[in-house]
Amino acid sequence: MNSESKVALVTGASKGIGRGIAYGLAKVGWDIAINYNRDQAGAEETAAKVEGLGQRSWILQADAGYGEQITAMFEQLREQAGRIDLLVNNAGVQTFASLLDLKEEDFDRTIRTNLKGCFLCSQAAAKMMKELGNGGSIINIGSGANKQPFPSLVDYCASKGGIENLTKVCAVELGPLGIRVNCVAPGAIEIERTKLEAGDYAGTWGSITPMRRIGQAEDVAAVVVFLASDAAEFTTGQTVYVDGGLWTAAQWPYTADD
Repeated sequence: MNSESKVALVTGASKGIGRGIAYGLAKVGWDIAINYNRDQAGAEETAAKVEGLGQRSWILQADAGYGEQITAMFEQLREQAGRIDLLVNNAGVQTFASLLDLKEEDFDRTIRTNLKGCFLCSQAAAKMMKELGNGGSIINIGSGANKQPFPSLVDYCASKGGIENLTKVCAVELGPLGIRVNCVAPGAIEIERTKLEAGDYAGTWGSITPMRRIGQAEDVAAVVVFLASDAAEFTTGQTVYVDGGLWTAAQWPYTADD
């Protein structure tokens, strides 16, 4: 293992896109702090793969939406890793319910986890980066819901739209400290959760995506790796859509006959 590697903290890295990002970063030499909320076994599986790629890993439990837990997590990170060079805000939840049926507690949970969690982790990471004096990078994981209204995803759309503007204001404020802040917004990505959303997820979304396929976690990880690298050292405040052209089609849903 490389003791000189930079350290990335990936929230919600016990499965799905977060796990894919952790793998992608480890492949190019990052040590990974793996945050999880409930799925300890999944976090341990991610850690084993990271270490199998020759990098160090740490497992950190915290619910992203609670300040005291985030404070404790960053204290643990400081003790175990001693530094942070990259934060990937990936932890998120969603509720499928119409505006008229959405429960207040579900709205609060989604905003707390997705948007407040992004704020809390970004604030804690930026303070630690400022103290270390080496700059750094924060990458927020958005969604097509950053700009596309999805019926029955009221709270999720609100949270992801908020993340896009939070990205911009953080980029402006943290730029003088050498900290870059960007957003990566996936399109239709096949992971454990999305496979359950439709009987034929790949067929349903691949057919209306201009690239004529759905995305994989590796597609998202590749853009995160780029934005975290020195090759993107003058890129901040941006949102990059990793969607095969889905959200840039003239109409949505896009079809070949349109």
